[in-house]
Amino acid sequence: MIVTVDIVLFTLSAGVLKIVLLRREHDPYAQQLALPGGYIHPEEDRDSLAAAERVLRQKTGLISPYLEQLFTFTGGVRDPRGWSASIAYYALVHESVLISDDEHRFELLPVDALPDLPFDHQRITTHAVKRLRDKSTYSSLPCHLLPGQFTLTELQHTYEQVLGISLDKSVFRRKLGEMDFLEAIPDAMRLGKHRPAQLYRLRDDARLALFNKTV
Repeated sequence: MIVTVDIVLFTLSAGVLKIVLLRREHDPYAQQLALPGGYIHPEEDRDSLAAAERVLRQKTGLISPYLEQLFTFTGGVRDPRGWSASIAYYALVHESVLISDDEHRFELLPVDALPDLPFDHQRITTHAVKRLRDKSTYSSLPCHLLPGQFTLTELQHTYEQVLGISLDKSVFRRKLGEMDFLEAIPDAMRLGKHRPAQLYRLRDDARLALFNKTV
């Protein structure tokens, strides 16, 4: 039986939610764009999370961004080589850490305009997008798409870009206050065309704080 891990790696680029895709080096589906993925190495990987971290590092050069198990996809027709199981994960990173070079070559494509993907990567991606959007309605998850410091306006825009909807500013900020997963950075301001804006960061003890679904 074939056992792999596949990772849906999300980022925001030019205000659009995108995922990282790589061209496969070998058959099946050589040279087609696909999710970063690879075999689990039982002698090396202590569990599927360790395998996902290793594969992500090898394929993209990233070390342990936000990474969460998504679902296990199995079946006899998803891989032409035979019956297989893929333990899928999804990750979120700020665009600035994505550096495509000779060793790690990848493409960023909008989640709503993907080409046909091999295996069942389309299904995995659809599942991941739904999970991200659903969970973003009640958690601090979109914060992982931002740099370490951000303004409340930047945070609201990030939520809007992930969810694909506009949010009322006063309601959004009231819910942020209720959930209390941010902290203001002392004496840190961002200068702009108008008055300086306070910079915030996600509290270490509140990285998975729930966000009210009514936002």
